[in-house]
Amino acid sequence: MLQSTNPMTQYLVYDVFTDTPFGGNQLAVFPDATSLPEDKLQSIAAEFNFSEVTFVYPPRDPAHTARVRIFTPTSEVDFAGHPTIGTLIALFDLGASSPMVLELGVGPIKGEVTEEGAAFTAMQGLDILAHPDPALTADALGLPQSAIVTETHAPILASMGLPFVLVELDSRASLSACCPDMAAIRKGAELHPASHDFAIFAYVRDGELIESRMFAPLDNIPEDPATGSASATLAALLTQVFGAAQSLSFTQGVDMGRRSYIKAETTQDPLTVTIKGQAVRMMSGQFII
Repeated sequence: MLQSTNPMTQYLVYDVFTDTPFGGNQLAVFPDATSLPEDKLQSIAAEFNFSEVTFVYPPRDPAHTARVRIFTPTSEVDFAGHPTIGTLIALFDLGASSPMVLELGVGPIKGEVTEEGAAFTAMQGLDILAHPDPALTADALGLPQSAIVTETHAPILASMGLPFVLVELDSRASLSACCPDMAAIRKGAELHPASHDFAIFAYVRDGELIESRMFAPLDNIPEDPATGSASATLAALLTQVFGAAQSLSFTQGVDMGRRSYIKAETTQDPLTVTIKGQAVRMMSGQFII
């Protein structure tokens, strides 16, 4: 058998925000990316074509666990939820002790892994970037404007390191009926430029229970089955709107056949968001470069 002379780097694939194989959001983790060429990281992420891939390096601060870079199919991002949960669990599975501190683009993030899954706490603050027109937002989702609920908040572009248009809808039927319109999404991206190109997080809320969908087709993510960063951003926004700490349970990915569960708990002063979830290891392999 012929042996390759190219270096090989281990990777792991997890389904994140689920305890069931073939659910949740897929994530590839390179637990030691030090041998990978810097100029190939984006191409590697695009090769997997998952919503995110993480590359793990030694920490800059020796008191921390690791430095983590997160890539979507089209760009590097400073923060994302399911990559943080999945990377915490991957490192724990490989022998890292809990709790951990991961160095992300938004700064150090504290996390832990227990028998119930992983959790991390985001403290970087909530940025309100814009207030997209409800009519344009409805067009972008392929819905009538009457489906947009504005009593709690109108459509809002907000970020905790990754920007999303947060949109409340009037019913589960409207959520299921979402059919993104590329022309309207491109118009939204032109009017409101951001690192995520008019990515939309649509949801319906029943008290503490939230069902959601996330669309970022301009970033090669037609629909995301679990979006921890958007869930964190919405949890932070609702904490501000209601003036009280929140404990929210998110279900996402149902319309894709990849049901996901995300738990978000907030504090008000200071504003923090803790995201909790599980992950299942699905694959491992060697990347030849």
